[in-house]
Amino acid sequence: MASASYHISGLLEKMTSTDKDLRFMATNDLMMELQKDSIKLDEDSEKKVVKMLLKLLEDKNGEVQNLAVKCLGPLVGKVKEYQVETIVDTLCTNMLSDKEQLRDISSIGLKTVISELPPASAGSTMTANVCKKITAQLTGAVGKQEDVSVQLEALDILSDMLSRLGGTLYSFHSSILNCLLPQLTSPRLAVRKRAIIALGHLVLTCSGSIFSELTEHLLAELKKNESTSTTRTYIQCVAGISRQAGHRIGEHLEKIIPLIVQYCNVEDDELREYCFQAFESFVRRCPKEMDPHIPNVMGLCLKYITFDPNYNYDNEEEEEMMETENGEDEEQESDDEYSDDDDISWKVRRSAAKCLEAIVSSRHDLLQDFYRTLSPVLISRFKEREENVKADIFSAYISLLKQTLPAQSWLHAADASGKDEVPLTMLQNQVPNIVKALHKQLKEKSIKSRQGCFSILTELANVLPGCLADHIPALVPGIVFSLADKSSSSNMKIDALSFLHVLLCNHQPEVFHPHIKSLLPPVVTCIGDPFYKITSEALLVTQQLVKVIRPLDKPCTFDAKPFVKDLFPGTLKRLKAADIDQEVKERAISCMGQIIYNLGDLLSTDLQPTLKIFLERLKNEITRLTTVKALTLIASSPLKIDLRPILGEGFPILASFLRKNQRALKLSTLTALDILVKNYSDSLKPAMVESVLTELPTLITESDMHVSQVAIVFLTTLATVHPSCVSKMSGSVLAEVFQLVHSPLLQGGALSAIIDFFQALVQTRAATTGYSELMRQLTAPVYSSGAAGASLPLHKQAYHSAARCVAALSSACPKEAPATVSHFIQEVKSPKSSPAVKVLAFLSLAEMGRTTNLSAQRELRTVILEAFSSPSEEVKSAASYALGNVSVGNLKENLPFMLREIGSQPKRQYLLLHSLKEAISSSPADGLKPYVEDIWALLFKHCECTEEGTRNVVAECLGKLTLVNPAELLPLLKEQLSSGSPHARSTVVTAVKFTIADQPQPIDALLKCCIGDFLKTLQDPDLNVRRVALAMFNSAAHNKPSLIRDLLSTVLPGLYSETKVRRELIREVEMGPFKHTVDDGLDVRKAAFECMYTLLESCLDRLDIYEYLNHVEDGLKDHYDIRMLTFIVLARLAALCPSAVLQRLERLVEPLRATCSTKVKAGSVKQEFEKQDELKRSAMRAVAALLTIPEVEKSPAMAEFSSQIRSNPEMVLLFESIQKDSTSLPSTEAMDMS
Repeated sequence: MASASYHISGLLEKMTSTDKDLRFMATNDLMMELQKDSIKLDEDSEKKVVKMLLKLLEDKNGEVQNLAVKCLGPLVGKVKEYQVETIVDTLCTNMLSDKEQLRDISSIGLKTVISELPPASAGSTMTANVCKKITAQLTGAVGKQEDVSVQLEALDILSDMLSRLGGTLYSFHSSILNCLLPQLTSPRLAVRKRAIIALGHLVLTCSGSIFSELTEHLLAELKKNESTSTTRTYIQCVAGISRQAGHRIGEHLEKIIPLIVQYCNVEDDELREYCFQAFESFVRRCPKEMDPHIPNVMGLCLKYITFDPNYNYDNEEEEEMMETENGEDEEQESDDEYSDDDDISWKVRRSAAKCLEAIVSSRHDLLQDFYRTLSPVLISRFKEREENVKADIFSAYISLLKQTLPAQSWLHAADASGKDEVPLTMLQNQVPNIVKALHKQLKEKSIKSRQGCFSILTELANVLPGCLADHIPALVPGIVFSLADKSSSSNMKIDALSFLHVLLCNHQPEVFHPHIKSLLPPVVTCIGDPFYKITSEALLVTQQLVKVIRPLDKPCTFDAKPFVKDLFPGTLKRLKAADIDQEVKERAISCMGQIIYNLGDLLSTDLQPTLKIFLERLKNEITRLTTVKALTLIASSPLKIDLRPILGEGFPILASFLRKNQRALKLSTLTALDILVKNYSDSLKPAMVESVLTELPTLITESDMHVSQVAIVFLTTLATVHPSCVSKMSGSVLAEVFQLVHSPLLQGGALSAIIDFFQALVQTRAATTGYSELMRQLTAPVYSSGAAGASLPLHKQAYHSAARCVAALSSACPKEAPATVSHFIQEVKSPKSSPAVKVLAFLSLAEMGRTTNLSAQRELRTVILEAFSSPSEEVKSAASYALGNVSVGNLKENLPFMLREIGSQPKRQYLLLHSLKEAISSSPADGLKPYVEDIWALLFKHCECTEEGTRNVVAECLGKLTLVNPAELLPLLKEQLSSGSPHARSTVVTAVKFTIADQPQPIDALLKCCIGDFLKTLQDPDLNVRRVALAMFNSAAHNKPSLIRDLLSTVLPGLYSETKVRRELIREVEMGPFKHTVDDGLDVRKAAFECMYTLLESCLDRLDIYEYLNHVEDGLKDHYDIRMLTFIVLARLAALCPSAVLQRLERLVEPLRATCSTKVKAGSVKQEFEKQDELKRSAMRAVAALLTIPEVEKSPAMAEFSSQIRSNPEMVLLFESIQKDSTSLPSTEAMDMS
């Protein structure tokens, strides 16, 4: 340490030298020393260093001054607080000096110091004290009006400090405000501008009273309107505040808007521009409060977007319109000559266009109005003469088109409600006008406006596929012009190509056929372009053009032959080149694949050499995946392309890909092999097939079901096309497949694939894969499970999978089936069989009986009914499943029997009802019709049963039965709503839930008419009925939002009221010496919050988000289960409507902070600790989601919370682990907000 001080004193000595180079070098060395973390200064050295550096700030040499300023940054963290204060004092005094250079250097010094101060949350008082010192000096400097440049610098530093450390200056806020407000009337505009910026930073952290004081002042000044120039500044200030802290200005808008509207009508273009900028920021930042003012603001925008008093568009009718609007204007102007440079009316038009864009993008619900009023005006302004304005008009129109795009969500297209159709039809009718306004501009010189036209047309073709079909002749010359024009920039060409690509994808091939002659040459020229991005876009377009020239999926008269000589050589050149961009390589391969697929028979001698290139590309790691996909395409071509020359070498390469660790490659290779085996089976040699077979066993595994499924589909193809290879696959491959059948994860597509595979195997009649052998292997694990007393050795799902396979094998070998059925019946009867064997037997009988009539087996029914009294629950439920499914094969005998049994056997009722449910679910509607009345009557007898389990089964039967004949049965359900018993009502409502499916159904239209009546049960006096009503509502919102979208206005109040905690439902239960509180309303609240989450996904545009947020806020303080739900809701909201969440951030952060910082009592049980951990994780996930909102760091509450997280090691760990988990969240440097 001594040596460091010694070294530094040496440097300080050199700094006093007369030689400027020595001073420079010494300062530079000091800088290096200070940047080392290890350096420690004693008090004396500190004093000397600080004094020296401050002296060097006044050095004659500029470079030495600059270095000295840079040293201040690292010095701040190394010296004691009072030294920092000395530095700051000196710098502030220097700022008021007469020497301009010293002032500049000092202001840079101050900024450096401020940026190096530790954040206030780090717990040191230094920052606060230093800031207060600076603030006191600066507000003084700003107030003294002697020198404008001092004022400007001071304002700049003040803004800097407020934006970084606004919260620390709490006590100074009002003096800062009093110092800034007079500056808004400063004679210098630059001072006003900086004052506005500083106020913007101030409103983020100031208290409510200071904010009100500021807005009151602004309102008073706006009302006074002393001079246009100050009014402009005040409006700019309001807009600035709204942009920074929009959520706070909301409540004052009622008073502000009328004033700004009034100033829009003053003849001052700059003032109008600022008015529209203010409107735009209000629309974006306070959507709810702006709601009543939107029509008014939109009217003003539409009026001023056409405001161009000094230009006469050569169009009679428009001229008259302009004159009536601005008649009096023009007379005054003729007095003093008006030059074009003075014309700033374009600024008004531009700000009006931007404001319209803000309105369009935030108000999806007004789409129809937009198309009625706004769209025609915007289209008429596409002829705007100012480039910048035109760009904004285009961008507003693109916003409108984007809003019209039908929401692409996970909901089925069939459920898109009819309302979305109206704007699309209105748009369809305006397409001719759009094309008329744009097609001439596609040949203008200006690149910017051509690019604008292309982006509008691209968006249009995406929103309404096929809408430009009649206008292709008008558009083609423009496209060709941009592609062939020498002066076009590369971006221009790329835009034109990507528009052409969208156009080709979204329209029928026939409409392009007349234009291929003119379109193709420029595109082919672009393939040869030296710039790789153009080449790559051109190859994409060419690929699409090939499909258009000769569509193979329908008859086509267009002759493609003459164009092959243009297409092929250009693409081939790119395919051969090895030293080109990766993207070009890939697209050249895909494009050539498409050419061979569609035009392979026209390539004659060129075909084989090209296929050889594909073989080369297959061997290259970078291009192999794309080549596999291209080969798959070629192999599936209806032109039967001859691939024999490359199969011999290609097949083993493909087989080797199955070993690679790249999942996409495995999947694509399996698809390719499948097509090759199907279409080229006669060219495959056994050795080739074997090379692939050896790779397959490792692919069939439960750890990747999708790859397994594709591999099994390929095996099925092999077994069908190449029965001879079955004997080779019996060993290891089959072992893996059986392993999969007995896996608990098997279901859906993979299971269907296995069933098809087994059927294909049995059909091959090979000895090793005969019926009996396969059956033996399927059931072996069940039989080998040992004693009769053991419960099920395999997972429940495995029995179902095995039973499905057994049934599939029996249906493939009908001769073997009766013996199998008898065998299973014997198994069930035998007292020696373990429960597992019985379960498998019943499930297999169920699967077989569903498709074939087993009534020949006389004892089947008695055997099943006997099993109903088995001691094992699994056997009972398998038997009831069997009874229901066996009945399907012969409804005439079995249904009446089942109904009799249900009536006469109260003990077995539950199992019998389950059987009935199976029978109803699996039977065809026509078969059930004769029995509907009897079943219905029976079910209604049981709908008031006190057992909730039984009621649920009855409800499911009722729901499924209603689907058989909705027109008659739905009204009957509705009648039951007025039933006196709450049990009956809850059964009916649950039954309705089972009629709602996510696929379109005939019942939908009927349901839509009467679901409102069923939803009235949300107001039911009985708690349980309300709970099931919420479950039904949730199901509708999830599976078929169109049923409830239009009812939301009436349903939401009921839903929201269920989210409240009801004191009267909380009771105390005594458990021995302890008292335990039970909340009976918890389940209902949980159901209500689940509904709220579902509505976010399906009906977001119908929700008042602010009202919604109020209830989320309550939920954040509720019971553990509810908080878990609301944290998820909050994370989703942060992504869907960030601006609304920002407005409420202060209130939302508090409960999150409370959750993250709770401590569990020391003596608590383990579950309590786990529960709290889970809760904290969930809360932290919500915090991570909130931190991805742009501009969130401006909120003081959030900034404070995030610094609290940073300073607490436990929270930092939790936050980091969540950041790692949620790779799905955009990994912004969320926490780094210091």
